Amino acid sequence: MITLLFDGLAYGMLLFILSCGLAVTLGLMNFINLAHGAFAMAGGYATVILTNRLGMPFLLTLPVAFVITAAVGWVLERTLYIRMYEKSPLDQVLFSIGLVFMAVSGVDYLMGSQQQILHLPDFLRGRVEVFGVGIGIYRTFLIVVCGVLALALQLAVTRTRFGSRLRAAVDDRRVARGVGIPVKTVFAVTFAVGSGLAGLGGALGAEILGLDPSFPLKFMVYFLIVVSVGGTSSMAGPLYASILLGVADVLGKYYVPELGGFVIYAVLVVVLVVRPQGLFARAS
Repeated sequence: MITLLFDGLAYGMLLFILSCGLAVTLGLMNFINLAHGAFAMAGGYATVILTNRLGMPFLLTLPVAFVITAAVGWVLERTLYIRMYEKSPLDQVLFSIGLVFMAVSGVDYLMGSQQQILHLPDFLRGRVEVFGVGIGIYRTFLIVVCGVLALALQLAVTRTRFGSRLRAAVDDRRVARGVGIPVKTVFAVTFAVGSGLAGLGGALGAEILGLDPSFPLKFMVYFLIVVSVGGTSSMAGPLYASILLGVADVLGKYYVPELGGFVIYAVLVVVLVVRPQGLFARAS
């Protein structure tokens, strides 16, 4: 049981890193970006190519995956997304879902449809016994890395000058411009960081979640569930929601595997019925 809880915690922390960029763009920038999973897929493929084909150490590929996807996010935000900020939610959904299918088709053409296998270094493989409980080394690594990132992100949003500028730009762009805040730059940096975090999550999750061209479509719903359950008023909400859903999903699939993903969707339905604004969000 403890091993399952530990694996669920690791899975939940991974879901948070994969989803926090969407929480930022949806909650802080008011933009519905369903193409978020495409950036995660890009980070995963970057790590697989760098590790398996070019022989780069796995740990070194992680910041590279972040930088690559952040750079792609910056370019796309400056050229495409910026034109959609004032559009209706339906236009944003159609635009971003179109990008998803373009990314899926492009990766399938370039890399093939087979699932990619990530070769982890030996020191991250296997399990260790702690008080008689088997603990996965790589899952421990995930919990530590994702925990540090979650803390750093929360502090960046709530305690830094940039976070204050971002919140001000979201509240009223015209007033923010009037007091000298470079709104366009703030949004571009925020979107790039969110995309980079998605790419980093894809790199970290390639070994656990699997990686193929359908990745953005398979996990799009999971990202949306995290944001829906946790709310978007802070980073703490999606973090708690990710842990809750990760543990629920692992326990559900272990004890009642014939139900598949029923448990996590049941949690979603119950939360949205009881608290439509999200379980950890402030009521409006």
